[in-house]
Amino acid sequence: MSVEARLREEICTVGASLYARGYTVGSAGNISARLEDGWLITPTDACLGRLDPAAIAKVALNGDWVSGDKPSKTLALHRQVYDRNPGVGGVVHTHSTHLVALTLAGVWRPDDILPPITPYQVMKVGHIPLIPYARPGAASVAEQVAQLANRVRGVMLERLGPVVWESSVSKASFALEELEETARLWLLTEPRPAPLDAAALAELAETFGAVW
Repeated sequence: MSVEARLREEICTVGASLYARGYTVGSAGNISARLEDGWLITPTDACLGRLDPAAIAKVALNGDWVSGDKPSKTLALHRQVYDRNPGVGGVVHTHSTHLVALTLAGVWRPDDILPPITPYQVMKVGHIPLIPYARPGAASVAEQVAQLANRVRGVMLERLGPVVWESSVSKASFALEELEETARLWLLTEPRPAPLDAAALAELAETFGAVW
């Protein structure tokens, strides 16, 4: 199986898994992967739970639509991430319930939507800044993400959902799931839990190389 065929299958597998567990609904969300000669990205208005490998859009390095169905309208945002972070192999965007609810209720801080409350959040996700609301596909959002793409593993789009990137599509989805679970824990806990203290963060850094 070619690299491109394998990535098409991985996008479909991850999309189906996220959809089956309610991380995205209807035709919301999108997934992309880096190729040597461009990118693969889920089609516009596609349901992540019913993706067809052959229908996934292929886009050339110059932005031309090569094959498959029409690319997602968030392609510009994904390209900014890939262009500014050569280590990124996959980007995942969903409309995850608890993370969207967090932006409606009020995030912890604009530069960090959640405090460090679990070790795996620190190790697998890290800092996630908030991008103020703009319509889906807005160029202004892609421009803001461009300034952050090589500093964090993802961003939170207010009222829309997380965009997370990693070395592969699967790893991006794992980090997104950890982020959604952290938001769920935060919203379900009253009073709100205290963040991990400096000593705990230092131990995670020393033992696992976690950066916070």
